[in-house]
Amino acid sequence: MTHSTLLDRIRSGRILVSDGAWGTQLQARGLPTGECPEQWCLDHPSVVREIARTYAEAGADLIKTNSFGGSRLKLAHYGLADRAAQINEAAARLSREGAGPDRRVLGSIGPSGILLMMGEVTEEEMIDAFAEQASALERGGADTLCIETMSATDEAVLAIRAARAHTSCEVACTFTFERNNRGEYRTMMGLSPEDAARAAVDAGAHLTGTNCGNGMARMIEIVRLMRSAIGPHVPLLVHANAGLPEIVNGAAVFPETPAAMASQVDALLEAGARIVGGCCGTGPAHISALRAAVDARCP
Repeated sequence: MTHSTLLDRIRSGRILVSDGAWGTQLQARGLPTGECPEQWCLDHPSVVREIARTYAEAGADLIKTNSFGGSRLKLAHYGLADRAAQINEAAARLSREGAGPDRRVLGSIGPSGILLMMGEVTEEEMIDAFAEQASALERGGADTLCIETMSATDEAVLAIRAARAHTSCEVACTFTFERNNRGEYRTMMGLSPEDAARAAVDAGAHLTGTNCGNGMARMIEIVRLMRSAIGPHVPLLVHANAGLPEIVNGAAVFPETPAAMASQVDALLEAGARIVGGCCGTGPAHISALRAAVDARCP
C-alpha cells in the first residue's frame, strides 16, 4: 500500500486519474438485471478483482470498490443486511488485489435509498449503517472513502461524520446534479453545487466534488460553482458520465467517446478539478484516454 496520502499527492501538484463505471463492467461479465452487484464480491471474486485490474492497467491512480450499495440499509432489499461487513471487506480486498500496491483504493459508499425526512430510519440507525460499511472497507484495504451520488445534505453529513469517527481514512463526498429548466444545477433534493460543497467541507470531508448525472461538458460549470464556494484548498473530484444517455432500441446508451471525454480535460482542470474519472457509460478505454490527456498536460 502506498504511504503518501491522497491529499499529499494533490498538494504536491499532481492531477490524479480515477477509474470508471463498475455496474456496466459487471453487467458485461454476466451480472443479471435485478441481482445484487455487491454480492458478486462473495460469489464471483475473480470477476471483481479483474475489473479493478483492468482499470489499473488503463492508467487509473485510484480504483473504486464494488460496494456502492453496500450499506446494510441498501442490502436489506436483497436480504443481505447481516452480510454487510463481510461484503464490504471483500470489496475493498479485491480492489486492493487488483489495483496493486502503488494505487489507492477508493471505498465506494452510495446512498442508503431511504430518506430521513420520511421517518423510515433514524439518524442513529443511518450513522450505524454507514459506520459499519466504512469500517469494513478500511479493514479490507481502502485508503480513502468515497461517499458518492449524494443528493440530500442530512444523509451526506451523517455519512461523512460516521466515516471520520470510525476510520482513519481520508473522506471524499460527491453529489449528483441535474440542470433544471432555468439552467441551474440542483440535486434531486434541491441542493446547489455551492451549498453541497460547503456542507461536505463543514462536515469534515477532505475532498468534495460531483459524480454521475452529467457528461464532462456540464461538469465543468458544476466544478466552477463548487470551487467558488470553498476556495482553492479543498480538492475537487469528478466522475463524469460518458455524455447524457440516449435511448437506442429501448436501452440507455452513453454516446461520449473516450476521445471526446479526454478533449475536455483541460477545461475541467482549469475550472478547478484535481481528480478526474468516469461514471456511467465509461470503461477502461475512457480512463486510458483521460490518463493520456492528464499526462500531456502534467508530464
